[in-house]
Amino acid sequence: MIDLSRLRVLVAVAREGSITAAAEALHYAQPSVSHHLAKLETEVGVPLLQRMGRGIRLTEAGRLLVDRAESILAQVESVHAELDELAGLRTGRVRLAAFPSALATLVPLAAARIAAEHPGIELILREAEPPDALSALRNNDVDVALIFEHGDPPQGDRRDTTMTALLDEPLYVVTPVDRTWDGPREELATYAGTRWIAGCERCREHLIAACGRSGFAPIVEFETDDYVAVQALVAAGLGVSLLPGLTLLANRHPGVTLTRVPGMRRQVVAAVHGKPPASRPAQVLLEALHTTHTTPEWPL
Repeated sequence: MIDLSRLRVLVAVAREGSITAAAEALHYAQPSVSHHLAKLETEVGVPLLQRMGRGIRLTEAGRLLVDRAESILAQVESVHAELDELAGLRTGRVRLAAFPSALATLVPLAAARIAAEHPGIELILREAEPPDALSALRNNDVDVALIFEHGDPPQGDRRDTTMTALLDEPLYVVTPVDRTWDGPREELATYAGTRWIAGCERCREHLIAACGRSGFAPIVEFETDDYVAVQALVAAGLGVSLLPGLTLLANRHPGVTLTRVPGMRRQVVAAVHGKPPASRPAQVLLEALHTTHTTPEWPL
């Protein structure tokens, strides 16, 4: 009988292109991945991989098994979901990966709702920026990934992933409270000659693209993923920044002024692997996120 955990390892190796990359994606030691693959080849009785320098190539048998494995693993998850239904959700578990400002705003109320209405469900939380959250979802390390998108072309592997939009966040220019400006505060071009404080890699790319559309390249003086630190740096007069609404709901520094930028937003999306229905605990989480956060009270 084929071991399902070894099937997951083979799928990860095929997706990542090497044993080393698969080990990193699965959070396994490299020898452990090699051991799983050797055992799987013994179980099926044919070679599944060909080593090529630092990478690997699937044999014909390997390609066949990977093609079937994703369907098999999805069916196993479906069976688990049906068993959860039969158990009446007396017990269950859902694993969520979410970006920091969502963990500080969207997730707590949803978690409290689940605890009150479905006490048999255990919610496991993990902080992760969108690319890492989607990777964890593909590797079956989490059941739901809460991510954001700026409207740019989607990044990462979206195959067999179902996306559900939860809400749109407005974006704000964040400036020192005592600073005056020559142009309209809501126009990025007003800050063309000013130093900027950028966030995560994707947020920085979005900032550069948005400023480019306004006719200038921003002078990025500082970079930090910490939205509390961003506001503190702005309040100290070290630059301006562009922050989404959730970061400002989570924390608002008294030394900054917020100006909403018309037409700019980022979308918060919940992702699950495969086609609906997801497992019943995952459905409960998605419903809780929908019902508790459809219309946040934005700062302005």
